[in-house]
Amino acid sequence: MAAGHAHPLYLDHSSPVHRLPPHVKITATVLFTVAVVATPREAFWAFGGYALLLAAVAGAARVPPGWLLKRSMVEVPFVALALLLPFLAAGEQVSWLGVAMSREGLYGGWNILAKGTLGVLASLLLAGTTTMRDLLAGLDRLHCPQLVTQIAAFMLRYLDVLAGEARRMRVARLSRGDDPRLLWQLRGFAGGLGALFLRAFERGERVYLAMLSRGYTGRMPVALRDAGAATTGQWAAASAVPMAAAAMAAVAVLTS
Repeated sequence: MAAGHAHPLYLDHSSPVHRLPPHVKITATVLFTVAVVATPREAFWAFGGYALLLAAVAGAARVPPGWLLKRSMVEVPFVALALLLPFLAAGEQVSWLGVAMSREGLYGGWNILAKGTLGVLASLLLAGTTTMRDLLAGLDRLHCPQLVTQIAAFMLRYLDVLAGEARRMRVARLSRGDDPRLLWQLRGFAGGLGALFLRAFERGERVYLAMLSRGYTGRMPVALRDAGAATTGQWAAASAVPMAAAAMAAVAVLTS
């Protein structure tokens, strides 16, 4: 199930980071993120160090900076919040170029911007070097609940199918004079969504019955979910970044 299914963020390169087992990369990403979150917001140097670590990983994985920058735009709403905090927060006021801003808001905005950006970049590096099938296999290897990984696998497997069905329904509506840009056509659009939901439900029932007839017992076959064991060298290589981040976080906490 979902074998060979690659998500749009995956970069099909050959690099040491791509070759690491998925559960190793997931663990390293989580530990790195925990270290970033635990860092005091006043430790500006530490966030610069985290950025250098991510740059090193991106270089080893052959991930272009432009690719990361373009896809990190997903955090724009949080950036807007971070930029507004200095003007909305209460507390001691400071002046910069004649503009009064809250000191607490400046720290809060910086905290959101720095940690959010580093978290997004770390997630993008994980997604860019790991196929979705491998991500699910890695989560299964880390004993993530089977129900969660199987639902995600089915969702990814049939997402393209449902998208194609939605496109065909849209073409059928347009061929019958429907114009979704007009306000009074919203009822037809809502009806189309309901029909798509019913078709998806019926398809899911048929797939489930077909799986039961082929011996499905609640767990996916090993060939589709086993990420394989990682060697000591692979764990050591992957742990270099989170260990360096943890060391910087510890120094930042002790010196704050």
